[in-house]
Amino acid sequence: MITLKRLLNILFVLVAVAVSVLVVRHFEHTGWPLLRANYWLVGLAAVVMLAAYAAKAWGWQHLFRDGQRPAVLTLAAAGGAASVGGIALPGRCDEVIRVAVVRRCRRRRASLGAVALSLFLLGLLDSAALSPLASVALGVAHLGGWLEVGLVIVAVAGVLAAAVVLALPRLSRVPFLTRFRFAGFVGDNAAAPREAVWAWVGVATSWVLRTLAVFVLLAALGLGHDFALALAFVCAASASAVLPVAPAGAAVQAGAGAAILVASGVHAEDAVAFGIAAQGLLMAAGAAFVLALGAWHAQGALSRLPRSSF
Repeated sequence: MITLKRLLNILFVLVAVAVSVLVVRHFEHTGWPLLRANYWLVGLAAVVMLAAYAAKAWGWQHLFRDGQRPAVLTLAAAGGAASVGGIALPGRCDEVIRVAVVRRCRRRRASLGAVALSLFLLGLLDSAALSPLASVALGVAHLGGWLEVGLVIVAVAGVLAAAVVLALPRLSRVPFLTRFRFAGFVGDNAAAPREAVWAWVGVATSWVLRTLAVFVLLAALGLGHDFALALAFVCAASASAVLPVAPAGAAVQAGAGAAILVASGVHAEDAVAFGIAAQGLLMAAGAAFVLALGAWHAQGALSRLPRSSF
């Protein structure tokens, strides 16, 4: 009998495959952005992107208590499913996808509140990890006007986010908040400063690897070897996902990254094609983790079946 848990696992895998097929069919009619790319470099960028997912999942894992930590594969697949779903879902629906995937974890199951709190902290750490990258991009990239203002906002928001993460465990000890149950829950479940630092290391490593993947993809498409440009692209494309007031979604992120390229002198058509290619690479890597998680759950289900006697 197929349980609801197994049905949801199968559904997530099918959605990832279906979205990937629709994207490929769309590009067959509109033109594939990687048509004239160096496929060896594209493959290298894909491997680096997979490593970026794994690093972020490892960092996210440190935001859970020891007895409730989901598997790294589960967390990487949750991020991948959210990335794939972002091509069609608006707003913050990707967070709902992450919660649903993590709650299906085969190894350990964290409470719904713990998963939601970890996602909130993860978003803050995303901002904190992007802060030094945005600061470097401001210093080395040749941008102007509102694009520089945007990077300044990302940098400042990251500093404030880091302060919030470090302060949350002490929330339950604030006198006028002790009477609220929510404050006690946050104080008990928020990552300790030491674990938060390790989580930040994982998330920051992920963003560095993602920047490296974009740098390699720029070279693969013949758009130069400017690491500062890759850095600015990642900061711009990711700002909509980490700033609380910004819209989410793959299209917005690809468009923001393309705007950075145009401002840096890249032809508009090439910039849009690269933005689509980079977002497609991100979703392909995420879909790979979703499929891997589906295979892991399928293996577990088969191992529990009674062996046939011959």
